[in-house]
Order: sequence, then structure tokens, then C-alpha cells
Amino acid sequence: MMASGSGDKNQLKLYSCYMSSCSYRVRIALNLKELKYEYKAVDLLKGEHFSSEFTELNPIGYVPVLVDGDVIVSDSFAIIMYLEEKYPQHPLLPQDLQKRGINYQAANIVSSSIQPFQNIDTLKYIEEKVGPGENLYWANHHITKGFAALEKLLKGHAGRYATGEEVFLADLFLAPQMHGAIKRFNFDMTQFPLLSRLNEEYNKIPAFQDAMPENQPDNPAAGAV
Repeated sequence: MMASGSGDKNQLKLYSCYMSSCSYRVRIALNLKELKYEYKAVDLLKGEHFSSEFTELNPIGYVPVLVDGDVIVSDSFAIIMYLEEKYPQHPLLPQDLQKRGINYQAANIVSSSIQPFQNIDTLKYIEEKVGPGENLYWANHHITKGFAALEKLLKGHAGRYATGEEVFLADLFLAPQMHGAIKRFNFDMTQFPLLSRLNEEYNKIPAFQDAMPENQPDNPAAGAV
């Protein structure tokens, strides 16, 4: 694993991979809350997430993992909820219960009904068991299905962002998912005008820009060793 940062034991540490949309969500949350953290890179292509060192932190072997002193939290949803409770600055959940429910629903559609079907291990398995190129059809099918649901869910709730004029939980899940769909799978967003408009807004926000895969220290294109 490659680490960057000060190494202060009291500093937050994020085990992340630049290409992981789950890690991307957490990076946005940390940026919005203006929390400094040490970036601990995990190379998924080299299988570092299956190492004994990493599975001590997260037995299932997925990024991201957050270390906050003696506290270790894995899974992006759990990490973001932990950050929300411990570091209340820039709340990621609205006070309005209906809006809060919509945020939970949108986040869950991404985290349960889209992203798991396009992660590296799943796509590799599909290609091996079904055939070359079938993994891309598989990924695009589930992205289309999920985006159609999100487009319908957010209609009537969206403003500048997913559930109004402020950035909340849903936005943290939507932005990485759309970025990945476009960059990794060359996905055509024109069939989803509401989501496309939201994506344009996300691309203007510094906290989102800084969290993008292309701006991470372990992205080879960014000059990482």
C-alpha cells in the first residue's frame, strides 16, 4: 500500500482507491466537512484489498475504510453516517423527514442496486463465466435500470441538487456513480435529463472536484508512482 500524508496517529486515515466510487463518496464527505485526512492508497488491480494487512481492517476486503484514532469503520454508507454523527459541520442529512427519506432511498439505489453490479470483482466474474464483453452489457443494464429509478424518484424533489438547493447525502452517491458511468462505461446520459443536470452542478463544486478519481495521488495519470 502506498500512503500519503503526515502520518499523525490522531489524524483521520482513509484507505481508498482512486477508481473506487465508494471511496469517492467518502472523499466528498470529508471535503464538505473540511476534515483533513491521510490518504492510504489500496491498489485494487494488484489485489492489495485481499492482503492480510487490509482484511484486518475490513474482513470482506472492500475499500473504503476510515480509521479515526482507535475507531475503524468500513463501508461508505457506514463511514458517512459515522462522520455525520461525530463531525456535524455541513450536515449531510436534511431536517425535513420526507427529504431525508428521499436521500436514503437515492443513496440505497446507488449503493445496493447499481454499484455492486459494476465493481471490479463482479465484472471479472461475469466475463470469466459468461464471456468476453458480456460484463459491459451487464454493467450498462444495471446502470440504466438504476438511473431510470433515480430519475423517477427525484422528479418533484430536485432543485439545484438532488433534493433541493443544498448538497445532501444523495448527491454524494449520485456524483461518483454518474462520473463512473460516463468515464468507465461511456454511458449515454442524454436519456436522463434530470440526472444530467445534477451532474453538471456537481462538476462545479470544489469539494466534488477535489474528490474526483483523476485528482487522487494513486491515479497513475496524476503522476503517482
